[in-house]
Amino acid sequence: MVLIRWLGRHSFCLSRRRRALLLKLMAVTLASLLFCEFLIYYLVIFWCRWPEVGAPARGKREPVLKALFLADTHLLGEITGHWLDKLRREWQMERSFQTALWLLQPEVVFILGDVFDEGKWSSSKAWEEDVARFRKMFRHPPHMQLKVVAGNHDIGFHYQMSMYRVRRFEEVFSSDRLFSWKGVNFVMVNSVALEGDGCGICSQVEAELVEVSRKLNCSREEPDSSQCAGGQRLPVSAPILLQHYPLYRASDANCSGEDAAPPEERNIPFQEKYDVLSREASQKLLWWFRPRLILSGHTHSACEVLHGGSVPEISVPSFSWRNRNNPSFILGSLTSRDYALSKCFLPLEGTVLSTYCGAAGLLVVLTLTGVGRLASPFPSAWTRLRVHRAR
Repeated sequence: MVLIRWLGRHSFCLSRRRRALLLKLMAVTLASLLFCEFLIYYLVIFWCRWPEVGAPARGKREPVLKALFLADTHLLGEITGHWLDKLRREWQMERSFQTALWLLQPEVVFILGDVFDEGKWSSSKAWEEDVARFRKMFRHPPHMQLKVVAGNHDIGFHYQMSMYRVRRFEEVFSSDRLFSWKGVNFVMVNSVALEGDGCGICSQVEAELVEVSRKLNCSREEPDSSQCAGGQRLPVSAPILLQHYPLYRASDANCSGEDAAPPEERNIPFQEKYDVLSREASQKLLWWFRPRLILSGHTHSACEVLHGGSVPEISVPSFSWRNRNNPSFILGSLTSRDYALSKCFLPLEGTVLSTYCGAAGLLVVLTLTGVGRLASPFPSAWTRLRVHRAR
């Protein structure tokens, strides 16, 4: 009778220890998931700040437009995209984007091309599915504008590009080449079509850009100019050029920073019309628009280049972990005459993986320790049973 009571007490203690061990394992698992999949985005992006635009020397302060720039999301498709890769990368981008919207409250977001990875060859059904996933990931409130320029993975390289692909892209993301808000002019360029070979799409895009250039030039001239009579006048402001391909540069040799291309890749020469625009197309854009700032994507790495000694171009790195360990985006505070930019980094994929590895190691230690404690009463009980029978 005494032995039965003793075994009963130890069984109760054993079940209590099992519950305690299970609770510890669940707590560690849930804490690591909560931190890596939600909290880390808030902790990292919380430190990002909108840059301050300098006060004007004379006159009243101009309204400031808060714009967020990102590039190369490369939403994976059904052909080359593995489901686990898609799940991981798309969750990272969705959480990053939604957290940035909640904390930073931009007025307009620009995506600089290559929204999709397989738009250049996806079927109509696959395209619709990809667009639905994009709209879910990059959902935004009605008062915020979302503008997208075409990239080579969205509509294909020049030799893949077709009017069908261009039109289905523009049906989703608009065909506007010019966007003005709070006195700031943005020119959105289909840089894939600047091949310069006179193809139908290329000729149409160039004609549209020439017309935009005329409108911008008219904003700088007298209202009664013969070429500018009639029509809505644009703000008197040098435009900001937004495109996927960067303007021509020989390589990334002069690029620096923690999110620039790796050192072993910086001296690799760029190929015109593939890695960057041709010299001719680059010069045309500079002549037509006389921009005060250019932002581009495509290279997946950061770079700052000065064109003609006065026009800065910022290459925006990829927004996805699939293309780099330290993705980022650009915050811009813009007025009609001035601008200020700052960079906001997203959580490092390496940090998330290290956290999960640490949590897995802790789970192993807790399990082994708990199993040892659970097993310890049994030899003692068996030994006591044998002693009791011997008596």
